Amino acid sequence: MTKDLQEQGSFPAKDYQDPPPAPLFDAVEIRKWSFYRAVIAEFTATLLFLYITVSTVIGYNSETDTTHGGTLCGGVGVLGIAWAFGGMIFVLVYCTAGISGGHINPAVTLGLFLARKVSLVRAVFYMVAQCLGAICGVGFVKAIQNSRYSLYGGGANMLNDGYSKGVGLAAEIIGTFVLVYTVFSATDPKRNARDSHVPVLAPLPIGFAVFMVHLATIPITGTGINPARSFGAAVIFNEGKAWDDQWIFWVGPFIGAAIAAFYHQFILRAAAVKALGSFRSQTHV
Repeated sequence: MTKDLQEQGSFPAKDYQDPPPAPLFDAVEIRKWSFYRAVIAEFTATLLFLYITVSTVIGYNSETDTTHGGTLCGGVGVLGIAWAFGGMIFVLVYCTAGISGGHINPAVTLGLFLARKVSLVRAVFYMVAQCLGAICGVGFVKAIQNSRYSLYGGGANMLNDGYSKGVGLAAEIIGTFVLVYTVFSATDPKRNARDSHVPVLAPLPIGFAVFMVHLATIPITGTGINPARSFGAAVIFNEGKAWDDQWIFWVGPFIGAAIAAFYHQFILRAAAVKALGSFRSQTHV
């Protein structure tokens, strides 16, 4: 009976195809125009992301500052700031996903590198491009809103009063975990194959993840979850507290991204179990 069921296909073959792991070091790709096109896309996307979002933060602060002509009920509020960050990620991931993968965040790049989705060469180039793009984006904000930029903190991430560094670090770890976990889930080839009847636009859940994390984390750290965003704002603002707290916005997101990569690949997708099963089947041949 068991034999009959096997012959009739009760144990179907895998209905999706995982892409092969990216090589750790791929010197070939740096000779391709598509590689540099992807790096340029990451630079431009991060520049636009920082320009829009930091402009929103400064605009909100100026409109609610009653000592300089603002009103208590003016501005977009924390909800509007969260929408600006989440909305821009949705737009930019949608625009760049087919070119660079739409990372726009060194923590996302690190998580995908740890999961062997991108090579070390691509990961390093992406992170550099993202940081440079962030610096340029905030530089444009300062040039356009020079009179308000320094007055309202330059949109730099800082640990807010009443919170310890440990709390700030934990908030960044959890927030980045949510983001990177969403990235893995939204781009999972297994989900795309088995849920093809349900149209899923990957940038949408990623943008919503950024939006929700900002709602929870703005009162604590202003919400980093993106080292390039925090670094670009700190470089242009260039004042003490922005640099004093800078480590939180690198260590936290990188830890959160690493945990998300491990959780998705080794717990949900059982990569370790599959590798062990493959090894056992080979040893029994």
